[in-house]
Amino acid sequence: MDKDFTTSIAVNKTPAEVYEAIKDVKSWWVGEIAGDAKEVGSKFTYRYKHFHECSQTVTELIPNKRVVWHVTAANIPSFPKSDEWVGTDIIFDITPKGEQTEVKFTHRGLTPQIECYEACSGGWGFYINKSLKNFILEGVGLDPGV
Repeated sequence: MDKDFTTSIAVNKTPAEVYEAIKDVKSWWVGEIAGDAKEVGSKFTYRYKHFHECSQTVTELIPNKRVVWHVTAANIPSFPKSDEWVGTDIIFDITPKGEQTEVKFTHRGLTPQIECYEACSGGWGFYINKSLKNFILEGVGLDPGV
């Protein structure tokens, strides 16, 4: 099975509010972030303690509809192949659903075959379903407290 990791949330906010929240990566992907994700070509590096470090380039922004980051460097030292994220894409699809807005998150390339799948999909589950959602609704992202 080579299915990419996907999860979704629905919030009582407009697609524009959700789009702007996703681009404000420093506020919800809690850790040390250098750079930003505000425009196509923007580059940023995420680091969480000694557990994870990766660099992304923003490759697609469709206002109020889609955000895509391409992973250009990665180090997850607790796994023998610590650079498994390199070449993967982190995708946020934003869709109005009645009174709500749905965010479908896909990490293309994060599949069950790679070593970090369980840990990384669990991490994304926290960051999307809890931290990003809380930031969109309450204005504050959450720390996983690893």
